[in-house]
Amino acid sequence: MQFDVFGMCNALFDIQAEVRDEALTELNLPKGTMMLLEEEQQREIVPRIYTHIVNTEAGGSGANTMIGLALLGGRACYTSRVGRDEHGDLYGEGLLKQGVKPNLGVGDGPTGISLILITPDAERTMCTYLGQSRSLRREDVNVEDLRSSRYLYVTGYLWDTENQKEAVLHAMREANKAGVKVALSLSDPFCVSRHKEDFLHLLREHVDVLFGNYQEAQMLTDADNPFDAVRALAQLSDIAVVTMDDKGSLIQQGETRYEIPVFPVQAVDTTGAGDMYAAGLLYGLTQGLSLDVTGRIAAYAAAQVVAKLGPRLESIDGTFIDHLKAGGH
Repeated sequence: MQFDVFGMCNALFDIQAEVRDEALTELNLPKGTMMLLEEEQQREIVPRIYTHIVNTEAGGSGANTMIGLALLGGRACYTSRVGRDEHGDLYGEGLLKQGVKPNLGVGDGPTGISLILITPDAERTMCTYLGQSRSLRREDVNVEDLRSSRYLYVTGYLWDTENQKEAVLHAMREANKAGVKVALSLSDPFCVSRHKEDFLHLLREHVDVLFGNYQEAQMLTDADNPFDAVRALAQLSDIAVVTMDDKGSLIQQGETRYEIPVFPVQAVDTTGAGDMYAAGLLYGLTQGLSLDVTGRIAAYAAAQVVAKLGPRLESIDGTFIDHLKAGGH
C-alpha cells in the first residue's frame, strides 16, 4: 500500500494574528466567537490584520488529522480544493513539509482561510471563509492514490454543497470497490442536524468506521446517552467510536465495547483535540493494532494537543507511542 489514509475535507489556510480589542470592534467581530465569513468580509478583514500575523500554516479539520497521522509515522495524502493564489500555493507547500502528499484541485477564486485573532488576554476570535474548498468536485479525487490506500477518511463538513456530495460519494464508491475501508467523522452537531438522514444512509451503504463526539452520536441515533449511541452505531458500521470529553471515549465493534480513559494532562486549549484523536485512531487501525491499544494511542495524542495552545503538534513522543503499542498504559 502506498498510503495508510486518503483524507478529504475543506482546505483552510490558517492565519493567526495578534490584535487589540479595538481592532475587533472596528471590524465588527464579536470577541470570542466563531463565525463564517462571506467573500466580501474576508477581503475587508485580511488586509487589515496582515501586519499583525504571527503564524500561518495549512489547516482545516481533515488536514489536521492527516498531519497528525504523518507525525505518528503514518503515510497520508489529502484531497481538497484551493484557489490560484498565494494561500493556495502555501497550502500545498505546508502539507508537503508536514509529510502529507497534497492532491489539491485548483479553481478560480480565493483559497479558504481560517482567521484566528488573538487579543492580549489570549481570547480567540475565529472567522472562517470556505472559499474554493466548497467547490470540490469528483475530478479532484485521485482515484489511483485512493485505491492504493488502506483507509479513506471523510469529514461531515463536506456534505454542504451538491458538488462536494458528489465528490464524497464518488470517493466512497471507488473505495468500496477497491476494498479500501471508509471512515467518516461526524465533525459537528450542526452537520448532523442538517444531514442526519444522509449520514445514516452513508453508514448503511459505505462506511466501515464512524466516529464523533457524544453530542453528535446521540443526535444521529436519538439515544439518551453515549453508551446507547455507540451500541446503535456499531450496528450500522463495523467500528463505532464516541468521544466524551474528559470522560474518555467508547469504541465498539459488534458486541464488544472498550471504555478508553482520558490521558491526564493540564488542559490549556481543546482546539484540535478531536482531529488528533482521529489521527491516533486511524494510525492504530492502519497498523493493525487492537482496538483498546488504538484507543489509548488516540487518547494520548489528543491529550498532547489539549495541553498546548493551537490545533496541532510540532512533535510527539515516539518512545511513549511504542510503549502504548506494546500494551503499556
